[in-house]
Amino acid sequence: MNSRERMLAVINHQPVDRIPTDIWATGEVFTKLREHFGEGVDVFSELHIDGMAGVGADYAGPVLPTMPKGEGIDMWGSKTRRAEHAGGTYDEQYFYPLADAATMDDLDKYPWPSADWFDYSKMKEKAEELRKTKVVSCGYMAPFYFHNNLRGLELSLVDLIAEPELAHETIRRISDFFYEHHKRMFEACDGLIDLTQVTDDLGSQAGPMISLETYKEFYAPHHRRLIRLCKDFGLKVFHHDDGSNRIFLPMLVEMGVDILNPVQWTCPGMDMVELKAEFGKKVCFHGAVENQRILPFGTPDEVRAEVRHCIDSLASDKTGYILAPCHNLQGITPVENILAMYDEAWKYGKMTQA
Repeated sequence: MNSRERMLAVINHQPVDRIPTDIWATGEVFTKLREHFGEGVDVFSELHIDGMAGVGADYAGPVLPTMPKGEGIDMWGSKTRRAEHAGGTYDEQYFYPLADAATMDDLDKYPWPSADWFDYSKMKEKAEELRKTKVVSCGYMAPFYFHNNLRGLELSLVDLIAEPELAHETIRRISDFFYEHHKRMFEACDGLIDLTQVTDDLGSQAGPMISLETYKEFYAPHHRRLIRLCKDFGLKVFHHDDGSNRIFLPMLVEMGVDILNPVQWTCPGMDMVELKAEFGKKVCFHGAVENQRILPFGTPDEVRAEVRHCIDSLASDKTGYILAPCHNLQGITPVENILAMYDEAWKYGKMTQA
């Protein structure tokens, strides 16, 4: 099997020759891996990483303002500033464009992004080339996350109680843009896309960010509508949701989520064996390799044991699992641990299929 065949088979809960792998990592990690393997060496091939390929539309909208060095701005008007942390540099948001909005008039005055701001003409050709060897992903729809980014996390949560009408309208307009933009991308690719993301960050380390009832009222209708759009185009739905998101999973699976990431099993309610037993017939799991303690601070032997732990738990039926770190590998992660993770996945992932 090549990477594309292996990924599609495991997503569809079919037999595979080995457990497929993916990688999420910061730029610093890829730099360290390139330095380790040497100039011109394909890191993905060396580590036997199947991975996914992505395609998107080209931005052709209003020219974005010039920002001071080390700062950035996106089409939503969200502003970020480069911040140094141990092992890496990150863009941290400091300006929330709808933080001062108080009325519907304020929402009307805001320059909402439009699907007309994009050039979709080159997508099909790129997708045709990528799908020769890789699963092709397109798009990212996250109403809760973008509500947080536009209002600020604290205010977006307060709005759900104090300003429900404003919250509903803000979320609707975000989701309307996602719907039209992705519909045009899916049409442009004409059946060449395999999966897309309808995603969000509903979970924290200790529990859900919002109650199930709040989710049902404010966000679930939009997730359902967006997932239905994906299904109309025959796409698999990838859902990223950090932390403890257990209470939302029955509804998300019922809506049509096909792939669940990152499976942060150290958080409450996220036991891998239990998740596999309850959702494993419908959901392919993606991620899971513990990325806060074992990968950055463990030994290579501990990393190998963690890989076996994840495969035994989430691929107990020999399918339905794509091994990857449970979020981006950070710059402090030793190269030796990364090598151990993918080497063990390569070896043990084949043994378990025998």
